[in-house]
Amino acid sequence: MEKTFLMIKPEMVKAKRQGEIIDFILRNRFNILRMKQFSFDLERARDFYGIHAEKPFFGDLIEYITSGEVIGLELEKDGAVGAVRELVGATDPAEARPGTIRYMYGASLQTNAVHASDSPESAEKELAIVFFED
Repeated sequence: MEKTFLMIKPEMVKAKRQGEIIDFILRNRFNILRMKQFSFDLERARDFYGIHAEKPFFGDLIEYITSGEVIGLELEKDGAVGAVRELVGATDPAEARPGTIRYMYGASLQTNAVHASDSPESAEKELAIVFFED
């Protein structure tokens, strides 16, 4: 069994849509090993999105992700990284396949409902950042 990370972004928590997304994840046979609702502080947000530090949108991304609470989930399933990426859909909701989370809930490239790890290495790093106290 492989583990991965999925984060429900601030706009979904504010809109109280997180339950629908969690239910969708469970219906797709993922095991939820850990779940945590929290707010990113600046340091942890910069660490989490450090891969984008040199990109022009980095400041806006940090401002956005620290704007409200998020929900981090450690998920488990055979081939979890690929399976969750398929389930969430394209980063841009306008390009997401019908039936994916971003197609159903995403509004824009930034407010696209969820973040999902793109590799086992990213999942390990992101899980360590979010669940650092465990």
